Amino acid sequence: MKILANKVAVITGGNSGIGYATAKEFVDKGAQVIITGRNKDSVAKAAQELGVTGIVSDQSHLGQIDDLVAQVKAQFGKVDILFLNAGVANFSPVETATEAHFDGIMNANVKGVYFTVQKFIPILNDGAAIVFNTSINAVLGMPDSGVYSASKAAIISLNRVLARELASRKIRVNAVSPGPVATPLYDKLGLTEAEVNGFGTVLGERILLKRFARSEEIANAVRFLASDDASFITGTELTVDGGLTVNAVIY
Repeated sequence: MKILANKVAVITGGNSGIGYATAKEFVDKGAQVIITGRNKDSVAKAAQELGVTGIVSDQSHLGQIDDLVAQVKAQFGKVDILFLNAGVANFSPVETATEAHFDGIMNANVKGVYFTVQKFIPILNDGAAIVFNTSINAVLGMPDSGVYSASKAAIISLNRVLARELASRKIRVNAVSPGPVATPLYDKLGLTEAEVNGFGTVLGERILLKRFARSEEIANAVRFLASDDASFITGTELTVDGGLTVNAVIY
């Protein structure tokens, strides 16, 4: 069923992983989709495969966000769904973290997301849906994830504030917080296949469903929050982690 027919959806970081899977799901459900990404070739390839519009944009730079909004407005007019998916994940112990490490994550994951939302608000239709991609790292206390976790916790807080601020326009604002997902992210972190598999085996024992999520499963949750099926849901965080955060420490 084309439950997103006649909807215009923007997905930041839509050229791979969860963003790519969500773009595919949105297209399958009838939406017109715009994806963004920082790599020109990757964005072009994904856009062609998906049959969507691809725009090169780095949300760490406010000028590029302005250009993105202007292009979307010129081509599509108004937007019905905004999925804030783009972000970076780098890790360091607090005692050795550098200013560059801190700024790189915060500029992309907090400042970039904040101003992307701000600049899109004027071209969002009343009754639109905003969905943030956050993370269970915001509450797990995982070692070496201090800045990354703080960035995701900030967006969870922003999610609640925006739900209040945009309620008068019937714009729903929600967050999806994935657990471990089998995406190219682990390759980008510099882990070998053996390290990824070993990490997955150990962590998989903590996940009640005994496996990592597929990107498509997170995309299904995003599609739900973005659609009229979630018409009475706003200001909430939907955790999609296979039961990891509720697994007992002591058996």
